[in-house]
Amino acid sequence: MTMTQKDVSHRIWAVEAARYLRVSRSTLAKWRMNGEGPPYHRMGPRLVYYYQNEIDAWLANCDVRKAAAPKA
Repeated sequence: MTMTQKDVSHRIWAVEAARYLRVSRSTLAKWRMNGEGPPYHRMGPRLVYYYQNEIDAWLANCDVRKAAAPKA
């Protein structure tokens, strides 16, 4: 799916994404700085937004990695 095909109604700002993920805004910012966390997009130098479907896919991938990890 390309950027033009995404439904903008599913775009959420960083503060909403943090609330959705139940993490602080600073945690979300640290994830962005470290190249971790869900995919994000920028609108100019300061405005950061996410697509909810990308957050959901990232969460699902985290669950898959955790389930696939070997048990000690």
